[in-house]
Amino acid sequence: MKIVILQTDIVWANPSANIQKADEIINKYEGVDIFVLPEMFSTGFCTKPEGIAEKSDSGTLEWMKQTAQRKKCAIAGSIALEEKGQYYNRFYFVHPGGTVEWYDKKHLFTYGGEHKHFTAGTRRVIVNYKDVRILLQICYDLRFPVWSRNRNDYDIAFYVASWPTPRVEAWKMLLKARAIENQCYVVGVNRVGKDPNCDYIGGSAVIDPYGKVIAACEDGKACEAVVDIDMSELEAFRKKFPVLNDADSFELV
Repeated sequence: MKIVILQTDIVWANPSANIQKADEIINKYEGVDIFVLPEMFSTGFCTKPEGIAEKSDSGTLEWMKQTAQRKKCAIAGSIALEEKGQYYNRFYFVHPGGTVEWYDKKHLFTYGGEHKHFTAGTRRVIVNYKDVRILLQICYDLRFPVWSRNRNDYDIAFYVASWPTPRVEAWKMLLKARAIENQCYVVGVNRVGKDPNCDYIGGSAVIDPYGKVIAACEDGKACEAVVDIDMSELEAFRKKFPVLNDADSFELV
């Protein structure tokens, strides 16, 4: 599976400019299975979404659908969304045919006040794409391993983020931890640049089940990284070293 991660420098509260940037990058590539964009890639991370969040008929979502159909690929990334008077940090996964699946961020970033304006999601979402099972997660979710615990039900975890520079080492370490403990690939896509509150250095990377970085973007630079993931290698590793079979059983309540 060929994946391109886009470590973009997001223009604050300007969906048209950010979509244009993403479109230019995506148009450079052919034969890609999935393009992955950062958290709130169309606006930048906003904890006060009034006047910034997009509506249910989001132009960004429409662009994602059209691009997925035109490029015959999947497009993934989160946006700030207003729906029926409530706000969501919604991670869209758009299939090549235009079918949309989504995950609403479970762990809202209380330190930044996200919980005061956004509604937390309750569904753990796994997308099946080309016979690969993909867990959708957003930024702060990375700090809560129970929510992402692999129950032998996914192969890759996607983390899209707006993770600030002062805590970037935690981001890099936790991406590796999630890959190792869940015996899966992890795709972490962060942004670069500035918004009204934070600086971002990136640290976007793809981690294999051993905790090894197999693709990465350069810190501090708007750029992309391309990786070809061989699912047969994951299957062989799990069969040879079946860690997940010994995991503690539990239920989320």
